[in-house]
Amino acid sequence: MLKSKKILMAMVTACMLTPIMPTYLPVLGTNHVWAAEDGQASGIDYLVLVNKMHKLPADYEAKVPLVTAKNSMGREFQVERDTYAHFVQLREALLKQGIQIEMDSIYRSVARQQEIVKEFTEKYGEDYVKKYVAVPGYSEHHTGLAVDICLVVDGKVIDDNDEMIAQKDIFARIHPLLADYGFILRYPQGQENITGYSYEPWHFRYVGKDVAKEICRRGVTFEEYIVARKG
Repeated sequence: MLKSKKILMAMVTACMLTPIMPTYLPVLGTNHVWAAEDGQASGIDYLVLVNKMHKLPADYEAKVPLVTAKNSMGREFQVERDTYAHFVQLREALLKQGIQIEMDSIYRSVARQQEIVKEFTEKYGEDYVKKYVAVPGYSEHHTGLAVDICLVVDGKVIDDNDEMIAQKDIFARIHPLLADYGFILRYPQGQENITGYSYEPWHFRYVGKDVAKEICRRGVTFEEYIVARKG
């Protein structure tokens, strides 16, 4: 989220155009893929709802188990450990189909978000910040469960919003595989009135395989699933 031309909440460091190596830093082995199918594992809530109306729980950041990982361009990220393990599996499956995805933005602390608001207000003004920058505490990236990707096509990194959205054929092959690895497309096309955000084909959210498959089967948004689950 918060991507105006992929200016992602002040993650303004562009993906580096260095030679692409089809490997990831092996922070987690396959025997360390913990289950999150019940919506609760590792002491955190994998179904936590964070959006413009729902704030991150006050104690969440202290509980989330983060690991440090690098993408194939050498950029370093922090990400919730199960999310990372399943992302690596998704990425490997896509590589076999000739599709390369890379981590582009993952975890951002509430404190960092506050810094971003200040920085962007000084640089771009309050109107810009209100339109593009999430209020600290209300960004899904605080959870460590959200993964924004960029694409590598013919050796070129694609991370611009418009260019990403134009890759319809590639995303048409990526999205159907998400649920098999516990991810959902968080901001589907045409659901802006429910999610509060425009279509973002690059923004994936880890919820666990069972939940992801159920959301996919029903064809609903994460917000709608949570409401139905509570009701």
